[in-house]
Amino acid sequence: METIKTIKVIIADDESIVRKGLRSTVPWDKYGMEVVADAPNGRKAWEAFLEHRPQVVITDIVMPEMDGIELSRRVKEAAPDTKIILLSCHRDFEYAQQGMKLGAAGYLLKTAFEDEELEGMLAKFQHELGLTPSAPLVVQTAGSEDEDERLETLLYAWLNGHNDKLVGEMEKRTREVWSFHGEPVYIYLIKTSGCEASWLDLLKEALEEDRQLCEGAVIPYGDERCYYIVPESLLNAAESLLVERKSENAKLQWVKRGPLTSTEERLEALLILHKAAELEKAYGVTATDWPEPIWKAVKLLHDNPAAEWSVSDVAGQVGLSRSHFSIIFKKALGDSFVAFQYKRKLKLAYGLLKDTPLTMQDIAERTGLGDSKYFSKWFKRCTGQTPSQYRAEHKDGTVRTYGHPPQ
Repeated sequence: METIKTIKVIIADDESIVRKGLRSTVPWDKYGMEVVADAPNGRKAWEAFLEHRPQVVITDIVMPEMDGIELSRRVKEAAPDTKIILLSCHRDFEYAQQGMKLGAAGYLLKTAFEDEELEGMLAKFQHELGLTPSAPLVVQTAGSEDEDERLETLLYAWLNGHNDKLVGEMEKRTREVWSFHGEPVYIYLIKTSGCEASWLDLLKEALEEDRQLCEGAVIPYGDERCYYIVPESLLNAAESLLVERKSENAKLQWVKRGPLTSTEERLEALLILHKAAELEKAYGVTATDWPEPIWKAVKLLHDNPAAEWSVSDVAGQVGLSRSHFSIIFKKALGDSFVAFQYKRKLKLAYGLLKDTPLTMQDIAERTGLGDSKYFSKWFKRCTGQTPSQYRAEHKDGTVRTYGHPPQ
């Protein structure tokens, strides 16, 4: 077998944060590897394969334009010795079997695999491809962009419950580069959804040019959000910068929490800001679009999906009478409280059926719908099909239009 100096790798996934995460957190040089390209769909991945002729291809299964199975078939026809790892958001064994028949070397669940599992495959590839330990490696010098991607990956994993590596990183940075001489800090969540430019284009250049504001710390979260940590002494300057940018981009939004004095408070602020942003994204509104009691009510329901809340329970939680709460709730959302609850549970059930391998009993418990037998009957009344039928029809990631709550 011909000895190679560096094993070339390409990554294909339609989620940019997955591509960035794999690029920045895997110690590629340890296995004599270099990521030479990444692609957002199968067609571009195939073009990258033809250009670079990598020895390893890591690909999502469900992608636009060309899926991972077709990409794998083409790669294996062109270069049978290429090592292929398949990725998926859910345990789709039918897809996995197709991939294995084509010669894929492994299959990983994106939402659950451990670093050691992937690295074990890479070590095996390194041995099989005959890369000698003394071979010169191509190692990229870590710069600010690499560091941004690493922080983004750690933050994403922690906020979405995949691992808690961000906690140690935050503790270290709070002691060292983000100590701000012991000052309390404020954390901004800056959102550029709907703007013509990303937060990077709108803010990063300005932050780098302003030596004072550059003392703050930016943690990316995709193209449309970032977190900005500033010491209390820079609060006015940060506000002025954001107001100036908003005059040029009306859809720029931000919220902040503080003052914060410890790592624990910083982490709690990140989580609170994230949950609020996800709530806005889920319902297509901001906190200012609804009366404050209604926003609190929806947040209560969103944060406690398995709880069985009555109208009176929620009204009491937000400080309103039952009748007043019911009136303004329907005016704000267009649905009665009961109809909204059913639609919310149905939306949650769709996601759990499509994107997880949870059993019907697990899903029934997570949606607050009792046992699997009742959940199945309820789901069929809402949608006209059983949960199992829905799951079978949506293995390709297609999103179904919501059904109607039972009368």
